Amino acid sequence: MSKLQPKKGRLLVAEPSILNDNSFNRAIVLLTEHTATNSVGFILNKPLEYSINDLLPEIDCSFNIYQGGPVEQDNLYFVHRIPQLLDNSVEVANGVFWGGDFKQLKDLLNKGALKQSEIRFFLGYSGWDKDQLTDELKENSWFVAENDFDNIFSKEEESLWRNKLLQKGGDYKLWVNAPDDFNLN
Repeated sequence: MSKLQPKKGRLLVAEPSILNDNSFNRAIVLLTEHTATNSVGFILNKPLEYSINDLLPEIDCSFNIYQGGPVEQDNLYFVHRIPQLLDNSVEVANGVFWGGDFKQLKDLLNKGALKQSEIRFFLGYSGWDKDQLTDELKENSWFVAENDFDNIFSKEEESLWRNKLLQKGGDYKLWVNAPDDFNLN
């Protein structure tokens, strides 16, 4: 069976061997860009203890914020399913979009016109320079998985990594019930 290659819209699934990296331990990353020179994505399953209103008090909305990755953690990013409402949205794949007009977004949020199942906010992003992601894949830090696109906006972030390991099968099934902290073993 051939390994999937990184591609815009696919998922990077952290290998169980990434134990000492707080950013990427048990992470699922949506690749929003993948070119010959770089890759960009957002961690889907690491919610923070903040809402959009905590960061931007002028927005009357309590949607959750997620850790997008270790790069530019002072910037807010978003992926969504509402390109018809946000100018300048960039399609990732299968009806999922990245970014867009933030003024329009603020207005929509303040009007209560969006559902949390249509958008996800991230502080920071995950990024790789030329050959960096290829090297990490060769080192078995990640495996690439197809994206069913239902999981991007779901509230099942705790089981997302586990479910991808079960889908992968084989030895990965052994890691499903491993403790978060191996020191507790």
